Amino acid sequence: MVGRDAEAALSWICANDVAKAPGSLTYTQMLNARGGIECDLTVARLAEDEFYIVTGTGFATHDFDWVQANIPSGANAQLFDITSAWSVLTVMGPNARTILQSVTRADMSNDAFPFATMQTIGIAGCPVRALRVTYMGELGWELHLPVEYAIAVYDAVMAAGRAHGLVNAGYRAIESCRLEKGYRAWGADIGPDHTPIEAGLGWAVKLRTDTQFKGRAAIEAQRANGARKMLAAFTVDPAVVLLGRETIFRDGQRVGWLTSAGFGYTIDRSIGYGYVRNPDGVTADWVLAGSYELEVATERVPAEISLRPLYDPTNSRIKA
Repeated sequence: MVGRDAEAALSWICANDVAKAPGSLTYTQMLNARGGIECDLTVARLAEDEFYIVTGTGFATHDFDWVQANIPSGANAQLFDITSAWSVLTVMGPNARTILQSVTRADMSNDAFPFATMQTIGIAGCPVRALRVTYMGELGWELHLPVEYAIAVYDAVMAAGRAHGLVNAGYRAIESCRLEKGYRAWGADIGPDHTPIEAGLGWAVKLRTDTQFKGRAAIEAQRANGARKMLAAFTVDPAVVLLGRETIFRDGQRVGWLTSAGFGYTIDRSIGYGYVRNPDGVTADWVLAGSYELEVATERVPAEISLRPLYDPTNSRIKA
C-alpha cells in the first residue's frame, strides 16, 4: 500500500499498531465489526508512505479484497497486488544466521538485525527484502525477492547451507513446527467467528492506544464482559493419531472440538488445538482446572492442556 494516507488507512484496518518506523514488522489481525478475524498477516513498513503486506499464499485474493474494501473513503492510499512479481524463500533453523551471513555482506547479527525488523540485503547479486520473522518457531528469515532472481538466490543459499545440514522442507514439516510453537492457522484455528481475545492473541491488539480501528468496540466489550470460549493446546500419547475435529471433553462434558491437529516431532506428542466453550464464560484458571479427554475414533483418550506454546514458550530461540 502506498500514499500519504497509507499509515492512517492501515491503522484503521489493522488491530495491531503499524504506525512504526520504516524497517519495522508488525504481526496483526484485521477484524470485522464483531471483532472476528478476517485476515492474519504481517505488515512491513518500507517508507513513510509505503507498506508491504505479507499474507499466506492461499489467502492473497481474500486479504486483498478485505483491505481494498476497508480503505477509508477519500484516503490517499492505493493497494497493489505484486504477488506474481515476487518469490519467497525461507531459511529457518539454528544455523540460519550462519548460512545467510556466508552469502551476504550485510550484518546479520542479532544487534544489527533484530527480530521483527526488515532490511534489504544482497545475495547472489540480488536485492533481497529480508524479513526476520518466523512461522516455525526457530531463528530465521523470510527472503522476498524479484522472481527472476529466485533460482540464483536459491542455489547460493543451498550451496552455503550444505555443510550446515540445510535441506528443503515441505508444508507438513512447517505444520508440525507451527503446532509445537502454537502459531494459529487462519481458516482453522482462527477466522471471522473468532476474536483475538478468544484465540489468545489479545497481546496483538492496540487497546493501550487511543487509535480507533475496525472491530475495536467489539473487542473492548469482550475484554470487559469476558469470553465464552478460549483456544487451547492439547497433547496426547504419540501412538494416538489426531486429524482435527475430534471432540473435546472437560470433566466428562463436551465443550468443543479440535480445529487443527498433527504430530510434534520435537516434543514427541500428538498435538491438537481447539476452543474450550462455556456459556457462563471462560477464564484461564477455569480452563486449566479441568480434566480433559479427546474422542478419537469413538474412543476417549486422556489429554493434557496448555495455554502456553509447547516449544520455546519464552521465544528465546526466535530472538537469539
